[in-house]
Amino acid sequence: MSHATMREMCEDSGPKFGHFVVEFATPGIGHILKNAGCDFVLFDCEHSGFGFETVKSAVRYLEAARLPAIIRVPSREYQHIARAMDMGAEGIMLPMVSTPEEAQGIIDAVKYVPEGKRGVALGIAHDAYRGGDVLAKLAAQNRRSAVFAQIETKEGVDNADALAAMPGIDCLWVGHFDLSCSLGEPGQFQSRTFLDAIDTVAQACRRHGKRLGRLVPDVATGIEYYGKGFDFLCYAGDVWTYQAAVKSGIDGLREGCVAAPVPEQPQKKNAEKG
Repeated sequence: MSHATMREMCEDSGPKFGHFVVEFATPGIGHILKNAGCDFVLFDCEHSGFGFETVKSAVRYLEAARLPAIIRVPSREYQHIARAMDMGAEGIMLPMVSTPEEAQGIIDAVKYVPEGKRGVALGIAHDAYRGGDVLAKLAAQNRRSAVFAQIETKEGVDNADALAAMPGIDCLWVGHFDLSCSLGEPGQFQSRTFLDAIDTVAQACRRHGKRLGRLVPDVATGIEYYGKGFDFLCYAGDVWTYQAAVKSGIDGLREGCVAAPVPEQPQKKNAEKG
């Protein structure tokens, strides 16, 4: 899915693969992940500590690599949502979306009139500092933006059908750890209760033609959840991927060097006496 926009990905039921950035907002991150085969990046501001200055720079890095970004903002507050959109986010992700009323507030903050109530700012980062006809630009921004609502509560599961039916919601994204906690079974991802909740959300997305996503810790889990109807698959995160790769190398070196024979040291010659 080379060079697809976030909007194009949300209109495509095929698999989309990405990576979770929670630590390394470096200038090269976009090209590194693009050349690793990513279709998108999920850039986290809920747990990372990244501020909006970092978001604005990171969006430029990702744009340079033609790698669309979903920015997960820390809350449903208007200031968090609209600012991320003004900085150029193609997709916006909101945690703990449980009701249609909450979702409508998100849509209002993301979309310009007549689809929402977002405050108008044109000729800035989100439209590449260009001029142009106002109505055409508002419509273009509404077409460009994509909303990812995280299902992380039992109430969100109960309302999954209503959420998936909303015109402004493009993808339901399961936050698996928080959902398991809300269901009263923290970390029990094979429990009947958890799997039934996953099936409920998947059915809602299929019924309304919406996308479905989650973070997957490994390839096997990603393939398993693709079989359940998940098409946005975000493979692990920068911290854990980097740490695992370094640990594998260090462990290999330690094991190999301990097992290897110690090379003989050349004997020093006594200095000749004068």
